[in-house]
Amino acid sequence: MAAKTGTFYGVSVGPGDPELLTAKALRILAACPVIAAPRTAGGEQLALSIARQAVDLADKELLPLAFSMDRDEAVRKAAWQKAAGQVRAVLDRGQDVAMVVLGDVSIYATYCSLMEILQGEGYATEMIPGVTSFSAIAARLGMSLTTMEEPLHILPASQADQWEGLSLPGTKILMKSGRNLGPLMEELSRRDLPSRASLVANCGLPGEVVCRDLRKFSAPTGYYTTVIVKE
Repeated sequence: MAAKTGTFYGVSVGPGDPELLTAKALRILAACPVIAAPRTAGGEQLALSIARQAVDLADKELLPLAFSMDRDEAVRKAAWQKAAGQVRAVLDRGQDVAMVVLGDVSIYATYCSLMEILQGEGYATEMIPGVTSFSAIAARLGMSLTTMEEPLHILPASQADQWEGLSLPGTKILMKSGRNLGPLMEELSRRDLPSRASLVANCGLPGEVVCRDLRKFSAPTGYYTTVIVKE
């Protein structure tokens, strides 16, 4: 009989505040012997640092995973395959792996790319949902994102060709706005939208920036910046 392989979990840790991890996320992290965590080229492991504030990971085996943000899809896919191989080696030992994921695991999460690779090879996977960055930002702003009749649109602000979505009715969430914030601000001004736009950077993290009216905004922000445009 074939040896039993482990399960690959994607565990949402929310946008920054460790109190936003769910009870299920805490249980899975406590139970898994191996914790996988994305690591930037500079060595930052933000999702792991958030998780560490919520659950004791001192006795866990840590598995750093390097991903690429290159615009060349082949480069990104090569990084996914390498990371999937690292996870596969642990699963084949019969151990479960929990990959910590910023925000919610279903929203722009690299975990899903690895999940699809490993699912295709017959490995068991499970997604643990959590608080999205824009849900936490709306709460920080004291803002309802929708009414009963109002739609909600999520746009990747890192791609200017997606900004046409600003013409859609309802509320617009522009995620990953930091690197393109200057051009995005120009686009919002062209559409006469700054008075209806709010911004939060580093929500729940040190250095959090909150601006409720982009007509009054001038501070620099980083990668973890989200803009909300309300109709």
